[in-house]
Amino acid sequence: MAGVVICHSSALIRERLVVTSVGVPALTPVRAAGTVDELVALVRRTPPTVVLLDAHIGAPGAVDAVRALRALSPTTAVVLLAMPDDSESLDKALALGARGFLAPEVGRAELAAVAAHVMASPSAMGAANGHGHAPRPLPSGAAPVLHPGAGVPTPRPVGPAEQGPAATQGASAVSSDGQVVVLTKREVEVLVGMSNGQSNSQIGQSLFLSEDTIKTHARRLFRKLGAADRAQAVAIGLRRGLIR
Repeated sequence: MAGVVICHSSALIRERLVVTSVGVPALTPVRAAGTVDELVALVRRTPPTVVLLDAHIGAPGAVDAVRALRALSPTTAVVLLAMPDDSESLDKALALGARGFLAPEVGRAELAAVAAHVMASPSAMGAANGHGHAPRPLPSGAAPVLHPGAGVPTPRPVGPAEQGPAATQGASAVSSDGQVVVLTKREVEVLVGMSNGQSNSQIGQSLFLSEDTIKTHARRLFRKLGAADRAQAVAIGLRRGLIR
């Protein structure tokens, strides 16, 4: 298993996602398909680690595509490209084992976080079925949330020299329920490290802190953001401008 297959009916979106994915080493090689039949053929040839699937793909449709992918490659993680208001088709696909969903405007940093999240999981599609509902900013589903929200400008990992004021002074934002979320300097630094795809150990080394300390900051960060995992925390942080 290797890389990502992007399956979207829009050539424009498909090409943009290909360009974005090329910058994420964990998603190499990058392949693309415009139909479910093309997707199935690619997966049958070489099962990918991740499939980014258009939730509105033409017949036989996303639900049947997820079902076919599960039969072909149970450990391939399927992430739907959709907006959260399409709850009916999303819930059906999530129930079949899709890992979550992303807006089609997803950027490189979020894709890197998704890749890290998927690769850290012992199982991909099979792990989603049977898990409880994960916290998410919009209507809940049966899989970990990867949705970054609509209208998010394409982000990128940020290096230490360009993290800006938020990384040195903390940051605040208004949550989806109107509450003000305030992150400390350390919590922002940990979130930036996550957006760069770093492990807790690597973040600790860069900040001269122990891995256990990083885990403590991460737990507080997740609680403040209402995030279930690293991928969701990064997505929320990017969407609310806590990191860039």
